[in-house]
Amino acid sequence: MRVLIMGAGVAGTVVALAAQKAGLEPVVYEAYQESAGLEHGIYLGVAVNGLHALRVVDAHQVVLDAGFPSGRMSFFSGTGKKLGAMAMGPVLDDGTVTHTIRRSDLYRGLAAETVRRGIRIEHGKRLTSARPVVGGGVIVEFADGTTAEGDVLVGADGVHSATRKVIDPANPGPRYTGLGNTGGFSRGVDLDAEPGSYVMVWGKRCFFGYTVSPDGEIWWFANPPSKAELAPGELRAPGLRERLVALLAVDRTPGAAIVEASAEFKLSNQYDLPAVPTWSRGPMVIVGDAAHAVSPASGQGVSLACEDAVTLARCLRDAADVPAALAAYELERRERVERVVKWGAGMNNTKKQGPMGRMVRDLVLPLILKKGGSPAELARMNWLFAHQSVW
Repeated sequence: MRVLIMGAGVAGTVVALAAQKAGLEPVVYEAYQESAGLEHGIYLGVAVNGLHALRVVDAHQVVLDAGFPSGRMSFFSGTGKKLGAMAMGPVLDDGTVTHTIRRSDLYRGLAAETVRRGIRIEHGKRLTSARPVVGGGVIVEFADGTTAEGDVLVGADGVHSATRKVIDPANPGPRYTGLGNTGGFSRGVDLDAEPGSYVMVWGKRCFFGYTVSPDGEIWWFANPPSKAELAPGELRAPGLRERLVALLAVDRTPGAAIVEASAEFKLSNQYDLPAVPTWSRGPMVIVGDAAHAVSPASGQGVSLACEDAVTLARCLRDAADVPAALAAYELERRERVERVVKWGAGMNNTKKQGPMGRMVRDLVLPLILKKGGSPAELARMNWLFAHQSVW
């Protein structure tokens, strides 16, 4: 079975690795000359459920080698008051915890592992159309005029997926969350921080977070609010550093100093994708952010994509035919991923509150976080972290 995979990001490469393990023939097509992850995004977390899925395809070492353990999160208000702390998920039986890794290192590592195992990645291949073939299979057309033919098409092409529209033009596009994403790396700011632990700040005008890598580098992110989605020209407008510093300077935190000490960084709009009615049509299907983009606040985007990849490959291996495999994959995945998207959206909403909402949050959150560290509350969150990908 030849599997045509659109996108060489996390979802696409892990689909390829899992498909090969299932005895199938994957080929990966990437629209960019290099993976998009090398251009967009700064760093991310891979939760223990994602590491478990990567372990199924023997690719978890990419994260363990290039990333670092991240065990706890501490939360502060913009006044500098500590609101509480909690674990970033459970610990696996072998001691593995959530890991933080540069997005570029993750993408490069997974792509290198894909190629090392003899799976072809073709760059500069932007999908323009696809159509099922009578009797089975699919033909894909690319912007450069070339085509590819296979037994199944997997759209792992992200939140702005072209494959999603090919499958069903009525499928919704991504939803703007009202927040931006930016971040970077800096040194030279004196912080009282334990390497690997996260500090999250609900600032008066902007949510800000950071962690310190084992070598002392500060990895930070910020979510500046904007009611209207910013146009490409606005995202690239000069003065981002000054604007962000002004948002953070009103808080009693090191946020403004960290940003001042950083090299160049970029701004992007933040999206999620609450519910996509149609995941597959004939021999075509979507996975990862193309099917269910989740807000970064969930910390689950990469992990859900890895879970999808393993599940889809297993279903293609075990089902009687491709349509049956795609139906089984969706049945197994849809309820879980939509629950995570909804949960992540609720987390995101706490970053956009006005004065009254902030006051209530700062009063209530310490009680919630204190409860969150209890054995009962940790068990209640098992649905999120304890998921294990079946092979």
